[in-house]
Amino acid sequence: MTQNSGTHITRLPTLNLVGAGRVGQTLARLWRAQGVFAIQDVRTTSLSSAQAACAVIGTGRAVESLSAMRAADIWMLAVPDARLADCAQALAAAEGAPGAASQAAPIVFHCSGAQDTSVLTPLAALGWRVASAHCLLSFASVSAALQQFQGTPCALEGDPGACDGLRPAFSAIGAQCFDIASADKLLYHAAAVFATNFLPVLQATAEDLWRATGMPADLIPHLRASLLRNAVANITTLGPQAALTGPSARGDTVAIARQGAAVSQWDAESGAAYDALSALALRLARTRKD
Repeated sequence: MTQNSGTHITRLPTLNLVGAGRVGQTLARLWRAQGVFAIQDVRTTSLSSAQAACAVIGTGRAVESLSAMRAADIWMLAVPDARLADCAQALAAAEGAPGAASQAAPIVFHCSGAQDTSVLTPLAALGWRVASAHCLLSFASVSAALQQFQGTPCALEGDPGACDGLRPAFSAIGAQCFDIASADKLLYHAAAVFATNFLPVLQATAEDLWRATGMPADLIPHLRASLLRNAVANITTLGPQAALTGPSARGDTVAIARQGAAVSQWDAESGAAYDALSALALRLARTRKD
């Protein structure tokens, strides 16, 4: 695809998608809207799902196999972590050492927060430039992610040339890019799990406990909204240390032990979680006083 830029026409870099769930659809749609990439071929688990993804993106050609995909400047592997190694191996077997649509070696990147570029070794061995690009956003739905994406941090890891090629593309759609070392990917992603993924689990456990104690069902949605809203507001305004409340903030280890025993009697795993989180909360309270 070409783009008219004043007095001359420039060719947009081409992008192929292998896997196109919420992350792939969101990024591709944003890039299409901003004229960053020409979305080319899309392959998912079935032709029908690839067609559905193309409909959301607003462009692209759905294909059934890797061998049907044309050469491209950029390849995005937006597949689950467990499938990344097999996907890279299959793509290497299907494409070999391809010429990209341009003279430069193609860039291939995945979107995993926990995996680094070592999973793309079969492609790196063929001369592909490899990277990972993880956007720190929940991607609960494509529509929500499109609205929330502006300002999203994006961790780039891998070959310097690949990261340099991806950085302006992500910046163009509103991402705030930063570099991360391969050795730090697991801890980086674990931090995101602590910040976001555990919150629904903790809230579900709290609501189960409320139901077990006979709280009226119609009060639970109100508590969910008010407690979470106030907690987020306090953390955002004051920071984690100053926002800490409850028995750990007071150093009330007697109350913590009694509550932990009661929760363990109700459910052993929830009790273990209560004890572990209380230990972290006590440590946080001590840092506030230091």
